[in-house]
Amino acid sequence: MAVGALAKSDGKDYPGNMTVFVFLACLVASSGGLIFGYDIGISGGVTSMDPFLIRFFPSVYAKEQEVVETNQYCKFDSALLTLFTSSLYLAALVASLFASVTTRKFGRRMTMLGGGVTFLVGAILNGFALNIAMLIIGRILLGVGVGFSNQVIIR
Repeated sequence: MAVGALAKSDGKDYPGNMTVFVFLACLVASSGGLIFGYDIGISGGVTSMDPFLIRFFPSVYAKEQEVVETNQYCKFDSALLTLFTSSLYLAALVASLFASVTTRKFGRRMTMLGGGVTFLVGAILNGFALNIAMLIIGRILLGVGVGFSNQVIIR
């Protein structure tokens, strides 16, 4: 159990100070995991919205509307919907394996910047998606951005 506020000091004085740089570095490092949580919350909510299902997954929407007495989650059994949801996580897994090489070659800042730009391009592509292929490609780009950024932050 961690009780840092109640622990006694051993008398050593450490010269480290809280600076703006230290604060921003801690803020960036601590927010790295928020990307996954944010995506889970967003994609989970979006995949259950009727307008989204009607536009991109009409067969799932039709199954959802058939019988309402059964569990609704059993009707989300589309392989494309599963690919849409899991593509980000699979891309993040693969990207994190290559991110350490990129970090050694280009440095942490450039790797995080590249991951952020890739994430931004994926978000824009998902925002303007016209079909399922654009959605999945956008999710893959989001996953690459998340994989690179999280590997650099956690490393």
